[in-house]
Amino acid sequence: MEAAVEAAAGRDGLVRTLRDTRLIFLRYVRQALRNKVGVVFGLVQPLLYLVLFGPLLSKVGGVQGAGGGNTWRAFVPGILVQLALFGAGFVGFGLIADLRSGVVERLRVTPVSRLALLLGRVLRDTLMLVVQAVMLLAASVALGLRAPLWGIVVGLVFVALLALSIASLSYVLAMVTRVEDAFAPLLSTVTLPLMLLSGIILPMSMAPGWLDAVSRFTPFRYVVDAARAAFRGDFSSAPVLEGAGVTVALAVVSVALGAHRFRKENA
Repeated sequence: MEAAVEAAAGRDGLVRTLRDTRLIFLRYVRQALRNKVGVVFGLVQPLLYLVLFGPLLSKVGGVQGAGGGNTWRAFVPGILVQLALFGAGFVGFGLIADLRSGVVERLRVTPVSRLALLLGRVLRDTLMLVVQAVMLLAASVALGLRAPLWGIVVGLVFVALLALSIASLSYVLAMVTRVEDAFAPLLSTVTLPLMLLSGIILPMSMAPGWLDAVSRFTPFRYVVDAARAAFRGDFSSAPVLEGAGVTVALAVVSVALGAHRFRKENA
C-alpha cells in the first residue's frame, strides 16, 4: 500500500514538474521573441568566422579530418560548437539581471517546481541555439558545405546537448558570482582556453603532440571530433561513440549541478 502511494506521489511530482517546465519555457520563449535583435546578433560572430575565415581553408590544401577533401566538413562543426559555447555561455547574464530585479525572489513564493525553473530556462536557450545553428548550416551549404543529411542531424543533436550543458553551468556560475563584474571575467577565462583546446577552428590532430595531449583533457574536444565524424558520415566510428558518451555525461552532470543550485537558491 505504501509503495503504491509513493509511486502515485512520484507520478504526480513528475507531471507537476513537466507542467511547470512547460510554463516557464513558454514564458522565456515569449521573452526571447520580443528581443529579435539579440537572436540576430547571436549569429554575427560565427557567421563572420564562416564567411571571412572559412574560404581561407581552401588554400590549405585540405584540412586533416575533413574527409572527402571538403574542408567545410571540418570547419562548420567547430563553428557550431563555438556557437553553443558562446551563445549558451552568456545566458547567465540574464539570470543575474533577474536576481537583481527580484524576479527569482518572487518565484520563490510560488508553488512552481524548482527543477522547472532551471529546465524551462535551459530548454529555451537550447531551442534558440538550435534555430541559430540551422540558419548557420543553411549559410554553410550555400558556401560549399557538402555532408550527409543524417550526419548534419547527428551534429545538431551534439550541439543541442552541449548547449543544454553550457547553459546549465552558466546559470550555476551566475548564481555563484551574482554580479556582472565577477561573472564576465570568469566566463572569459573559462571559454577562451576551451575554444583553443577543443580544436574548434582547426582539428587538434594538426597541433603539436604536447598540445594535442593537453586538449584530450577538454571534454569539448570529443564533442567537436564527434560532430566532424558525423559530418563525414562515420556514424559508428570511435570519435562519434566517445563524443556521445562525453556529451551525455556532461549534460547529466551539468543539469544535476544546475538543479542543485536552483533548489539551494530557492530553499
